[in-house]
Amino acid sequence: MSRRERHVSETPATAWLRGRGVPFTEHPYDYVDRGGTAESARQLGLPEHAVIKTLVMQDERAQPLLVLMHGDRQVSTKNLARAIGAKAVQPCTPEAAQRATGYPVGGTSPFGTRKALPVWVERSVLALPRIWINGGRRGFLVGIEPAVLGAVLGAQPVDCALEA
Repeated sequence: MSRRERHVSETPATAWLRGRGVPFTEHPYDYVDRGGTAESARQLGLPEHAVIKTLVMQDERAQPLLVLMHGDRQVSTKNLARAIGAKAVQPCTPEAAQRATGYPVGGTSPFGTRKALPVWVERSVLALPRIWINGGRRGFLVGIEPAVLGAVLGAQPVDCALEA
């Protein structure tokens, strides 16, 4: 069975999307540890710029937050902190990220997280015609309209991208 024919069982993320009537497409691929968006984009024949990574970060009070960023870009934590009114922002440990989201590293989706978290999205992501983002499991992306991020998820736009 090819990866395009493979069935992906429901995840908290897909249940969340379905529960809100959000249309999405399913895109399973063969997960490669530390392969990141470059690997998923390569396997699925997608532009890495449109494969969006979900990063779990925390502010100076150790409060977790999500940042949605182009796969081929990095987050300027200095610019992010300034944009969201925090003194500092840094990545969470993998353990803290999983506690906050309910997802393991490599399978983190912004949809259906264990706790409601503030979500920030790189502004230029919203200008793309379509994006692919983790569907709540390693080796699984969902394709959605980027407007969903603001309209349904409540993501706030920020300018915090660095060239990768």
